[in-house]
Amino acid sequence: MKNSMRKHGLTALLTASLAVTTTALTWGNSAHAAEDVNLYSTRQPFLMKPLTDAFTKETGIKVNMVYLKKGMLERLKTEGMNSPADLILTTDIGNLHNHLKAGLLQSVSSDTLNKRIPVQYRHPDGLWYGLTMRARVIYAHKDRVKPGEITRYEDLAAPHMKGRVCIRSGKHVYNVSLLASMVVALGEDGARTWAKSLRENLARKPQGNDRAQVKAVYEGQCDVAVGNTYYMGKMATNEKSPEQKDWAKSVRIIFPNQADRGTHVNISGAAVTKSARNKANALKLIEYLSSASAQKIYAETNFEYPVLDGVALHPIVASWGTFKADKAYLAKIAEQRSLASRLVDQVAFNK
Repeated sequence: MKNSMRKHGLTALLTASLAVTTTALTWGNSAHAAEDVNLYSTRQPFLMKPLTDAFTKETGIKVNMVYLKKGMLERLKTEGMNSPADLILTTDIGNLHNHLKAGLLQSVSSDTLNKRIPVQYRHPDGLWYGLTMRARVIYAHKDRVKPGEITRYEDLAAPHMKGRVCIRSGKHVYNVSLLASMVVALGEDGARTWAKSLRENLARKPQGNDRAQVKAVYEGQCDVAVGNTYYMGKMATNEKSPEQKDWAKSVRIIFPNQADRGTHVNISGAAVTKSARNKANALKLIEYLSSASAQKIYAETNFEYPVLDGVALHPIVASWGTFKADKAYLAKIAEQRSLASRLVDQVAFNK
């Protein structure tokens, strides 16, 4: 009996200690005012701090942010309704959808957000809202790929592209979303055929990140690669690794499917957590992030496209030209992600 009591006491002590340690690591030792907004973000502090500082200056509401490069979903699951987070901010519709499926988000309604954010870039029930866009494009070598040789995603799977394509893992969230968009556009059988033919056209086994694909084009391993637009800006301005400027100079961006449905775009987005203790101010923060002033900061800092129409683009982004985006609802595309992931396995894409 004594051992049982001693064991129970030790368990309780360890649990309490862990809770205190977690809180200290997350928010610091001081208590926070009820009006503060607690934010979990996979978006880096260099991007978010100017935005949260501007929000606080405008509204007087403090934002306590925890940067989580990985593990946000698992952390929120573990914390449950005791989570201190009022709001999450993350990239890719896939990540937002995974939080939704896990029951970690709650619906919020805002006429401001509905007016500013196009319907295809927000959840129909207000469970998440897109804040910036990035297009999933084709990076083509300026000399080895002739104008008009590749104009559609479907062309990546065409016979004349045999051995000429580089791409990262088919299981990466960016490519799962792209394949899910192909399911919406072509149906399951069409998307499976496309993925299988694309695999057969690869110059090498899927590997590396989006920038590594452009490097491979520069080095002559392949002629075209698939990647997000903002990486072009990051490479072209990279002073820490100036060799990336040469990678960027070797390619041009092709926006696929301009003659039909348009280019697949994805988002970074925000959502209010189910555990939010400050839902009202969390919503105010999302509304601020959709404002013209905040959208301008996004555009200038990370080479992304604002969701709010009329906001000036970074000059580098503007230099890529205008494009027609696929208007398929991202919520509909997200619903096909599980199927898309299975298709990757079915065609042995990564092998």
